[in-house]
Amino acid sequence: MKEALSVLCLALLVSVSEAAVTKPGLGEFLGCLRSWPSPESPITDDIFTADNTTTFLSSYLSYTKNTRFASPNYQTLMAIVTAKHISHIQATVVCAKSNGVQIRIRSGGHDYEGLSYISSVPFVILDMFNLRSITVDVPSKQAWVQAGATLGELYTKISEAGETLAFPAGVCSTVGAGGHISGGGYGNLMRKYGLTVDNVVDALLVDVNGKLLNRSTMGEDLFWAIRGGGGGSFGVILSWKINLVDVPKILTVFKVNKTFEQGGTDVLYKWQLVSSKLPESLYVKAMSQVANGTRSGERTIAVLFYAQFLGRANELMSIMNQSLPELGLKSQDCLEMSWLNTTLFWEDLPVGTPTSILLDRPSKPEKFFKSKLDYVKKPIPKEGIQKLWNAMLKINNNIVYMHWNPYGGVMNTIPATATSFPHREGNLFKIQYYTAWFDANATKGSLDMMKELYEVAEPYVSIDEAEIYGSKYFVGTLKRLMEVKAKYDPENFFKNEQSIPPARVKQ
Repeated sequence: MKEALSVLCLALLVSVSEAAVTKPGLGEFLGCLRSWPSPESPITDDIFTADNTTTFLSSYLSYTKNTRFASPNYQTLMAIVTAKHISHIQATVVCAKSNGVQIRIRSGGHDYEGLSYISSVPFVILDMFNLRSITVDVPSKQAWVQAGATLGELYTKISEAGETLAFPAGVCSTVGAGGHISGGGYGNLMRKYGLTVDNVVDALLVDVNGKLLNRSTMGEDLFWAIRGGGGGSFGVILSWKINLVDVPKILTVFKVNKTFEQGGTDVLYKWQLVSSKLPESLYVKAMSQVANGTRSGERTIAVLFYAQFLGRANELMSIMNQSLPELGLKSQDCLEMSWLNTTLFWEDLPVGTPTSILLDRPSKPEKFFKSKLDYVKKPIPKEGIQKLWNAMLKINNNIVYMHWNPYGGVMNTIPATATSFPHREGNLFKIQYYTAWFDANATKGSLDMMKELYEVAEPYVSIDEAEIYGSKYFVGTLKRLMEVKAKYDPENFFKNEQSIPPARVKQ
């Protein structure tokens, strides 16, 4: 591992230093693109450059989720290619490579740090949002989904095909399938069916030479790497073939709030002990957030407990009363609904909201935000929880919360090396820290406060901020990922500020 870390450090340094002295020619790149032989699908109308500021900016903003990155850097962002055909992807890859231009690949724009649409070096965005077809085959319980399709579109298409079919993926409907799946794909069906990547059986990928490959032609090592190792490190994912899973016609959900004064800390502590041991058909997560206290101007911590159960309310009540009676779940807290309607519940939309809202796509970023993730292997003691509450309460004038997402179930049975996503058995839950603000002047202070919250949590989590990103996130799979990278992209063409470098770096 030390050798892998040293190679990673060297690769990042070489990558940055090479970029600093390289001044790619935009004219040559655009000329190559426009001359690409694809008469049935011309690319000219899908290229946007900064000289058309209005169109260029609207294209950039359309899939920019974080207002922190709402202003493109005109010194580095050279062009945006909104691909509508396979040939557009191939042309962008080949022309960028031959002209020394870096690319960033964007499908939904939900990456927290904007790595699919920002960079410190000259680059081009290859935007995939137009490539969004979904084909569902009910008899085989499989589907093909293109990278630019959103999860909301995928869930809708699956539900239209069969009301007892579903897919294990995330809870945000505007996430693009390309990035979500290649990063692992975490959702509320994971305790029953594993991660999104555990349900992928094939993929179409454009490699560094512009060739379109499937699982058979790319080979099992590359197919392993793109399932959790980030597809953008190894090629451009065009589409995924996925296995659909069975769900009952009726599922049950609930949402119960416990403030600090109502014993929220005690309930959350008990939740840590039981949430990963519940039946795999039950997913109970917690969200701690700053809330208004009982007195005017007073602030407190409230913990919301959300759940989804693959069954009816009476059975869910029995399980919860036995495993977590401290929550005080009541029958009126439980709502029975279809799987598609549970996706609205997880988005905190009111009961009765039309499911057509799942097809909506965002038009511009709405807020500034910062988010981080950690994995927890041992319960956080009550005094540690209280320290987290104190740190959260210090974050003024911001939206701030922590998501506590349970592990266990089938996640304990899938080997850490089955895919390139390594976080499996041994984790009790995953924490997401999140803060959002609406005033650009508050950015530095908000980032500082988030750092302080993260440092308070550090003694209790399994990922240490002081370690190098690749080591702390990919743990035991990093060396293998770097070897795959060296085999299929030895010159490190597909890269971003957090990508996998090749195991061998040319000096």
